[in-house]
Amino acid sequence: MARLFFRRGASAEAAPDAARELAAKARLILGVDEETTISISEIACGDPACGGAETVVLVMRPGRRTEAAKLMKPLSTVTDAELAEALQPLFDVASPTIG
Repeated sequence: MARLFFRRGASAEAAPDAARELAAKARLILGVDEETTISISEIACGDPACGGAETVVLVMRPGRRTEAAKLMKPLSTVTDAELAEALQPLFDVASPTIG
């Protein structure tokens, strides 16, 4: 199940589709099952390096603490390679990787 949260703004209309797409890609990259929840959020960022918005990926696996990955850019601009790199620290040794 993917839970999606969005901020209001210029990219609000494209955000749901982009978030669903990123959540599906994150699920494949991490090799997690349907019991794992992937949450994609775009939040306001005060750091000039992120261009006003950052993307946060939360991975909630049953029986484990929530893990997070952050990308210092708006959700709609995150590439597959950037997502894979951000998720690298969240790989579960027991899960197969898809690359």
